[in-house]
Amino acid sequence: MLDKWKMDVDDTIDSAIENKRNNEDDEIDLLEIFYALKKKLLLIIAAGLLAGCISGVFTQVAITPVYTSMSSLLVLSKETTLTSLADIQLGTSLTNDYRVLIESTPVLEQVIENLDLDMTADALRGSITIDNPTDSRILEISVVNTDPEMAKEIVDEIANVSSVFIGDKMEVIPPKIIEVGKIPTVRSAPSVKKNAVLGLMFGAVVCAAIITVFTIMDDTLKTEEDVTKYLGISVLASVPDRKDYVHVKGKRGKKRR
Repeated sequence: MLDKWKMDVDDTIDSAIENKRNNEDDEIDLLEIFYALKKKLLLIIAAGLLAGCISGVFTQVAITPVYTSMSSLLVLSKETTLTSLADIQLGTSLTNDYRVLIESTPVLEQVIENLDLDMTADALRGSITIDNPTDSRILEISVVNTDPEMAKEIVDEIANVSSVFIGDKMEVIPPKIIEVGKIPTVRSAPSVKKNAVLGLMFGAVVCAAIITVFTIMDDTLKTEEDVTKYLGISVLASVPDRKDYVHVKGKRGKKRR
């Protein structure tokens, strides 16, 4: 009789677990996930801080920093009037043509030859950025390099060579160099702070995702509500977890001994 009762209980529990799994396939208890994440909040924060520290240290130590130096050119038209509206409009439209000429292969190859650089024209072109502030005749040439002094030398040489090249090919007054490059003292990339923040967010999200997955996959019955929900029966009685009582009783027993 006892063995049959145990078998019936086991079958009932197995059926409840199966019902719980089937219910979890249909719906996810968001409140349960929320409480699970709240319970493990310190773990999530610790995982995020650890990942952020690792990302920051890796960026600082393992990734080679790059530096940016910038030079500026003033675009002039062939006419000498600097205040006329037509001259300003013409100078603004010429900036697009100048942008193409600055990044042209003859200019870049001349820069490589003058500085004896160990790179191709395509590689040098990839390190150049040219900006034109809105409604202006200014061209800002930026060069990134792992050596800050080399970044300044390259951007200055590009400005010089392109100014002569533009004046010769377009038969206009060469662009004026209004600002030479400076030796950068602060890295432009990668950003240690940015990567540390991204690492912190990544670690926290991954930890929260793992906790969520384990919560969803957990099919054990933990509370009286679970028994009622998945077994469909009411709880007649429950045995409280009195570990503190057992601990105190054990201490008293030792004293008596």
